[in-house]
Amino acid sequence: MTNDFFRVLEVNLSTGQSRLHQIDGRTTAIGGSGLAALLFSRFGRVDLSWREEEQPFILTIGPLTGAFPLMSKTVAAFKSPYHDQYTESHAGGRSALALKFAGLDALVLIGRAKTLSSLEIGSRSIAIKDVAFMQGMDAYAAGKLLRRTSKGGSGHRSILRIGPAGEIGSAMACINADTYRHFGRLGGGAVLGNKNIKGIIIQGDGGFELPSDNGYKKLFAKVYSQVTGTKMMQKYHSLGTPANMQSLDDLQSLPWRNLQQSSDPEGIQGINGQRFADDALLRNGACSGCPVGCIHIGYVREKFSEDNRYIYRQVAYDYEPLFSCGSMLGITDAFAVLNVMDVFEKVSLDSMSGGVALAWATEALERGIISEKETVVPLAFGDAEGYRQAAHLLGTGANAFYLLLGQGTLAAARQYGGEDFACVLGQEMAGYATGELFFAAQSLGFRHSHLDTGGYSYDQKHAERDVEKATAFLLDDEPGRCLLTSMVSCLFARSVYTPEVLADCLSSLGFDAVATDLDVSGERIRRHRWQLRFASGFVPEEVVLPKRYYKVNTWKGAIDGQYLDALRREYGRRLCAFAAPDTPADEG
Repeated sequence: MTNDFFRVLEVNLSTGQSRLHQIDGRTTAIGGSGLAALLFSRFGRVDLSWREEEQPFILTIGPLTGAFPLMSKTVAAFKSPYHDQYTESHAGGRSALALKFAGLDALVLIGRAKTLSSLEIGSRSIAIKDVAFMQGMDAYAAGKLLRRTSKGGSGHRSILRIGPAGEIGSAMACINADTYRHFGRLGGGAVLGNKNIKGIIIQGDGGFELPSDNGYKKLFAKVYSQVTGTKMMQKYHSLGTPANMQSLDDLQSLPWRNLQQSSDPEGIQGINGQRFADDALLRNGACSGCPVGCIHIGYVREKFSEDNRYIYRQVAYDYEPLFSCGSMLGITDAFAVLNVMDVFEKVSLDSMSGGVALAWATEALERGIISEKETVVPLAFGDAEGYRQAAHLLGTGANAFYLLLGQGTLAAARQYGGEDFACVLGQEMAGYATGELFFAAQSLGFRHSHLDTGGYSYDQKHAERDVEKATAFLLDDEPGRCLLTSMVSCLFARSVYTPEVLADCLSSLGFDAVATDLDVSGERIRRHRWQLRFASGFVPEEVVLPKRYYKVNTWKGAIDGQYLDALRREYGRRLCAFAAPDTPADEG
């Protein structure tokens, strides 16, 4: 039933030709993150710019996709427009299951289409279509049109698309995945824009077999019951991650107004998880293969006629965009936050980076570093309408200022000033002002993501300042996450999918060789990813940590700058040590 090799579809957009590869490496690369690194080693170039058309855009899934609950993510790998280094971005939705039904473990795009195009693939067909008429079209409209022009039902079909931000090459451009999910961070949308790809349609028009024995059925039922019948995952369905808004504010760890504050007990009442659930929640949704339903979908309305007729649109929300488009901008009304998010959705720009960038621009305007000549519209903390307009200007690159800001907040700050209060941790920060370990971990993390490690959680439980203990936590925590992102599991399920459970799941599908020594596999994949990152230009000492982070107060009191610096030095040193190329990176 299982194969030791990966089925990888390579599509050359320049020539229109495609090739199906059978690539060895299942036992070492597993899938997901591990497979992405393996494929970048084969198809990518660490020494060339991300803009070179031969650089690949890679989508990968894992060995448990479609066979067990919450194995619902797809890994996108590419050289990032943000820092020109190897990276990954992860998304849910339907793309993982669609690839599985198409009979693929991975899709690799190389080259550049001659005109703005869409790519449609299935188990028996590949088509590149000229969609030049869609240039500048927002992600909502593009999704509707791609659905209408593609054959096949919606159940096993996934539609990825970009908006104007990707077409102009913004390093903050994301890829919309099936309307409510995103490959959000580090500029994947610009990579597709550089390849002249407006959308990718994956038709899951094939099938695959699952074991018929009782062992598999019993194991599936056991995992399913843990996911749905216990409290392990219940919190993600109820209030979901928006519950973090209140809890982090209570801990004095929620960034407000460009991190000038870490708590606002009065303001949080208008944008906490309960407020969104009471006032704005329409329904819950779920990624394909997930019974939890953690996607919370709210609504916004927009007046379109003088006789008070409105268009209503659905907007998915979770903690990260609520922080970046809410507290970070000083907005304290739930619907106003969703309205700003709605604009970022249209232009298909990562709302985390976009919100944090506009928070910096607001403070820069207040300080007189920039003027309305640059921002076009007045920006003030709490003014949602100004931010709606600015989000559109940023996503469309309306002038030289917004084009530069779209390359990263620090890129703009280096030209205009204001580096000290740019809230960047490798890229625009995630919403956890929890303390020194999180600041160190995200600034030097592989994806500059709060999910690279559990640093944000460690900060909330440890008041002591022990460099060795904290660094050891980060280093010990990461391989297990690499293992899960190679399966590819939703990281919300990490309490369910222990190494022992993963081994049982793999063995039930016939992947006995993969199930052996999973801890070793996780470390091997972690090492390979970092080797590619270092080879493509990552230097920990060159990652800037703005001074704003040294002035934060949390539940533990003021940030200890000496401790923070010591953490960054030691974590960076340890990363360099285990990623040293004493064995060739392309060996996996």
